[in-house]
Amino acid sequence: MEYIRHSMTFEIQEPTVLSLGKFDGLHRGHELLLEYMAKKKQEHPELKAVVFTFDIPPREQVQNISAQVLTTRFEKEQLFQNMGIDYVIECPFTREIMCMEPEEFIRRIASDLHVKYMVVGADFRFGYKRRGDYRMLMEYADQYGYCVEVLDKIQENGRDISSTFVREEIASGNIEKANELLGYAFFVEGRVLHGRKIGKAVLGIPTINLIPPPDKLLPPFGVYVTETVWEGQNYPGITNVGCKPTIQGDNPVGVETHLFDFTENLYGEEVQIRFLKHVRKEQKFETLDALMAQMELDIQYGRLYFNTGKGVQKN
Repeated sequence: MEYIRHSMTFEIQEPTVLSLGKFDGLHRGHELLLEYMAKKKQEHPELKAVVFTFDIPPREQVQNISAQVLTTRFEKEQLFQNMGIDYVIECPFTREIMCMEPEEFIRRIASDLHVKYMVVGADFRFGYKRRGDYRMLMEYADQYGYCVEVLDKIQENGRDISSTFVREEIASGNIEKANELLGYAFFVEGRVLHGRKIGKAVLGIPTINLIPPPDKLLPPFGVYVTETVWEGQNYPGITNVGCKPTIQGDNPVGVETHLFDFTENLYGEEVQIRFLKHVRKEQKFETLDALMAQMELDIQYGRLYFNTGKGVQKN
């Protein structure tokens, strides 16, 4: 897969099937778009699947706000690659793009990307003052030689599945519901760092530590049942998200995971922490002994959740 960013030049020579949008979280609604693209590639093997998005959500630029994301650029890249996308274009959201008339946007996209098929959601908007919509895409389809497929939003309990919906569930700690909306387990990905070794040396409970990117949305501080993916295998465990209030010192926000019956050294390794269930809120304990006792209870809860005492589950 080729990831094109930091450039306004994104010409593709091969005929393409294209989808456009923010794609934050790649939830079940997004999967419908990608499934359509996969179907078209099966019908027409010469097509390349292209996703067009922006380097920042347009709302941030227009309203001068900063929002955390469900999936970072690196995480999104991995998801797209696993879904068989050939090109991801992350267009800089410059003032030129922000002020571009929707008709000009269509012309550039259709010609530069050799679009033969296009799939969008019914709520997709683009161009200056969001004047462009799927109707305008259809209006210009014959002129530029492409076909448009418009997909309605899928719903959960009468509400459209959207990145906002997922974000609200994560913010409330309702990880299981968020995972239903996503169609996969919400995750944090990164490199295992050296911590202060308090978990192993002081508490006797070894942990691995990640410092998430600042733009990554995290669930509320607390303890969660998780799976850690490393080299294609899933390792059950529990994870604390937060600042370790019981431990003295200035502790950054981190993701700290204890893996059940795991003895290998993961320092410097890339891992993915998948969140499965919220256990309890993060709290400050009066003593380290009290913290250790609670961690043992958390571990028991996690083992009961997986209904296993040992072993590794294949991914």
